[in-house]
Parts: sequence; structure tokens; C-alpha cells
Amino acid sequence: MQTVLEAFGWAGSLLVVASLMQARVLRFRWMNLSGAVIATIYNAVIGVWPFAFMNLAITVIDIYWLWRLYRERHDAAVYRVLAVDADNAFLRHVLDVHGEDIATHAPGFDVEADAGTAAGGTRHTFLVVRGDEAVGVVAVTDEGAGRGRVDLDWVKERFRDFTPGEFVYRESGALADAGFSRLEVVPRAGEDGDYLRRVGFTMAGERWARAVTP
Repeated sequence: MQTVLEAFGWAGSLLVVASLMQARVLRFRWMNLSGAVIATIYNAVIGVWPFAFMNLAITVIDIYWLWRLYRERHDAAVYRVLAVDADNAFLRHVLDVHGEDIATHAPGFDVEADAGTAAGGTRHTFLVVRGDEAVGVVAVTDEGAGRGRVDLDWVKERFRDFTPGEFVYRESGALADAGFSRLEVVPRAGEDGDYLRRVGFTMAGERWARAVTP
């Protein structure tokens, strides 16, 4: 019985330590919560009350932040969409700092080549921000007749569970303001079809497509 109890306590400790290595906010909170709950029970059973209280406090804090994160994940008042020029200095900085991650998720996206295209008026770029922090970038190329091709829909890893790109497609009106009535995505290897469906895309011929709501 003592061995089982110790293994239970170690499991809680390992979960807390592992949570600190998570980049994604939701994953961190859930793992930290699980570890804190186990640690609370373990320390209460063996009568180490200061640590039981500490872990109980962590449990309450994690529950609060999870409630808040889930409440805000689809809140247009929390995330905003800013239309920016492709050569905007801050946008270029964000793309440069996260270039390696962007290349992993959108290998066909060429920042340097596309900057020149955008200057000619065919590229529209949108920054998704949370407060004063840029959390994602969506880039759409104008193919004429109100049709836009999504070349980049990228989000920082720690915000990836919240799909903030949805605010570009659903809430902001930025796409309609840019003159788009239809968006299309060219399928590529590793494309997250579930995400595209969640933000309103359906397969139409050889591309994902969705109408732009005015």
C-alpha cells in the first residue's frame, strides 16, 4: 500500500514538472491541474498540510485560468484583427522571428517574394492580436472577382489550441472590407481539415472554400 501511495505522489510531481515544459497554454494548465490535484490528495493523506494547502491553492488557480481561457477563446473582444501592409515593420519582425515555425506549417510561403507581390496590391495581410501581443498572421492573395487564396494561416504555438485565426474569417469584417466575397485554400500535406471545417470551409472541387460574410 505504501508503494502504491508513493507512486501516486510521484505521478503528481512528474505531471507538475512536465507541465512546465509545455509551450501551449491549455496543455500546461490541464497537466498542472492534474498534478496539483494528485499532490493535494497525496500530501493530505500523509499529513503534510503545508504542501497540501499549497497544491490546493494551485488547483484553484488552474481551475480559474482554465475557466477564463475557455470563456475567452471565442471572444471577439479579446482577439482583434488588424489589416496591415505586407512591408509593415512589426509584421516583418513577427514573420522573421517565427520564420522556422511558419516554414514548418506553410512550406510554400515565401516571405521575401510575397512582400513584393503585396506591395502591388494583390496581397492582404492580417495580424491577429491579443492585447498588445501578435498571436497570428493570415495572408490572402487577391485572385480577382472577389476571390482570395489563403497563403498563410499561422498562430504562435502557445495559442494554437485557441484557433484565433477564426476571428479573421468570422468576426472582424476585415476580409469583406478588403473586397473579398470568397476564400479558398489549396490543400497541402498535413493540412488540418478539422480546423478548416470549424472556421467554415468545405471542400469545393480541388480546394477548400467558404463565403465571406459582409
